Amino acid sequence: MTPTLTLSRLTKRFGGMEALKAVSLSLEPGKRAALLGHNGAGKSTLMKIVLGLIPFDGGEVSVCGAAPGSPSARAQVAYLPENVAFHPALTGEEQLRHYLALRGESPRQAMELLGRVGLAHAAQRRIGTYSKGMRQRVGLAQTLIGRPRLLVLDEPTSGLDPVSRRDFYDLLDGLAAEGTAILLSSHVLTEVEARTDSILILSGGQLVAEGTLAALRARAALPVAFSVFPAPGHEASLAAAFPEAAADADGHLRLSCTQAEKLPLIARIAALGDHVADLDVVPPSLEDIYSHFSRRDGQ
Repeated sequence: MTPTLTLSRLTKRFGGMEALKAVSLSLEPGKRAALLGHNGAGKSTLMKIVLGLIPFDGGEVSVCGAAPGSPSARAQVAYLPENVAFHPALTGEEQLRHYLALRGESPRQAMELLGRVGLAHAAQRRIGTYSKGMRQRVGLAQTLIGRPRLLVLDEPTSGLDPVSRRDFYDLLDGLAAEGTAILLSSHVLTEVEARTDSILILSGGQLVAEGTLAALRARAALPVAFSVFPAPGHEASLAAAFPEAAADADGHLRLSCTQAEKLPLIARIAALGDHVADLDVVPPSLEDIYSHFSRRDGQ
């Protein structure tokens, strides 16, 4: 399968500062990649290069089989910034009809697009009366024009309430199922943890980690946490069985182990039978993994 987006040893300098250092990655059709990194890590620079907004100094970039910023690439790419801005005097429908006409599409699609992002009820209201989350959904509707092959989303859920965020990711799931590749930058790690296919971590302009969440967990080799809940009357026996554990105020035992030790520890706990009331296993979160790979001096 030909990748929708390919970067090969991409380098970008601003004066004497190297903002991107030999970054290589690929994104195939229908795949959702989360681009993570601290402020100044190079995320915005990378996105601007993919969109053809700024030139690059070294390496190669292919966007839908074309050069970034070329007419062919622009016709197949859609972008949603963190803070969208529309004319406040236009209604949602008028704004969408305008953008549809600019893209050579039928303005009659405006209501359908607004319906897909949950704004059909506000289509006749002026955008100046919209909340930030509603304006963000107008921006998302705009990105759907022309069925793009690549979506570039920068903090796309900014201003959305929890229900709207869930609906937004459901929409992305549907687009990915239709073959759209999605490159998404977000600081809300709990959102992207379960709704993306791969994780890309930038730090200091370098791609320090890339892969699925499971692969990055294995590579980071961070400890797995356990909470063991003793059955009534068995607190002492459980504490004796696990002298290495720490007990909290409720008498629950806290344990941790490496990935390789996880199954043997579960077997030890299971062997205690009805002495154990319950067990929680907490693997390293995406936040833990991100912190591990992107750690900077002083952190």
